[in-house]
Amino acid sequence: MESQITSTILMVRPAHFGYNEQTANDNAFQTKSADQSETEISAKAVQEFDAFVAKLEEAGVEVLVVEDTEQPVKPDAIFPNNWITTHQDGTIVTYPMYAPVRRLERRADILNQLEQNFRVKETLHLEDKESENLFLEGTGSMILDRRHRLVYACRSERTSEELLEIFAMKVGYQMILFDAADAAGKPIYHTNVLMALGKDLVVICLDAIRDEDSRSNLLDAFDRSGKMVVDISFDQMGAFAGNMLQVENKAGEPILVMSEQAYSSLRSDQIEDIQSRSAILYSPINTIETTGGGSARCMMAEIFLEKK
Repeated sequence: MESQITSTILMVRPAHFGYNEQTANDNAFQTKSADQSETEISAKAVQEFDAFVAKLEEAGVEVLVVEDTEQPVKPDAIFPNNWITTHQDGTIVTYPMYAPVRRLERRADILNQLEQNFRVKETLHLEDKESENLFLEGTGSMILDRRHRLVYACRSERTSEELLEIFAMKVGYQMILFDAADAAGKPIYHTNVLMALGKDLVVICLDAIRDEDSRSNLLDAFDRSGKMVVDISFDQMGAFAGNMLQVENKAGEPILVMSEQAYSSLRSDQIEDIQSRSAILYSPINTIETTGGGSARCMMAEIFLEKK
C-alpha cells in the first residue's frame, strides 16, 4: 500500500518573491502591499522561508532546499507543489500552469537532481496541454489520498476535468470532483485552499461545497477511508486553515504543518481533535500568505521516490 505521508520534501528558496498580477484575478487570497517595496517584501519572504525550513528540520523532516534562479524572475517559485508531484512507484508528473509566468518555474535541473538522488521510473509531462488552455496545477488542484487511490478536486479555471481524467487514468486513481465557492460565491481556485488530507484526518471547509449531494459524497468517502473530519469555517479558510500538509519525521511520527495564522484561527476543540491524530507544527509566514496568496502546503512538494 502506498504511503500517505513522507518525511522528505522539496522547497524552493525564493530569489524574487512578489505579487503576481497574472494570478490575482482568481486568487482572492492575494493582496498587493501599498507600503512595502518589492525588495522589502522579497527579503521578508526569504526570512520567513528560512525560519520555516529550520522548524521543519528541527522536527525531524528532511528538507531538500533548491535555490530559485535569479533569471527569469519568478514571483511564485516558492510554491513548487503546483508544477511537480512524485509518486512511490517512481513516477514524476509535471503540470500545465494557468499563468504564463508560472510556467517558468518548471526546471529541468530540479528534475535532473531528483533523478541523480532517487529512483525515477518515468516522468509524465502534462504541460503540453497549456497550448490547449487546459490546466492542472499539481497538488494545488488535487488532493491525493494515496493509500486509497482517490483524487479530490474542485472545478476551476486551473483544474481541467479532462486533464484530471488523464492524470487519474495514468496513475490509477479514482476521481471525486466537486464545485466549491467562497463566502461571496466566487469559485475557489485551488482545492488545497479548502481541504487538507492526512493519514486519518481531513481538514475541510464543508460550507464551501453548496451542493448537498457533493457534500454527502465527500463525507461518505472520508468515512470509508477512515478519516476524522475537522470542519473549518469560511473565516478559518481565509486564514489558510485549509492549506495544511501532513508529513512525518524520521521516526515515522505524523506532523500536521500549517502557518501561524492558520493555527491561530483554530478553536481549541479543533486543535484537540487534530492532536488526537497528529502533532502540529506552525510557523509565521504572513508576508508569503498576504502577497503570494498561498500558505504552508503550497510551499512543500512531497518526495515519495526511493533514494538511490
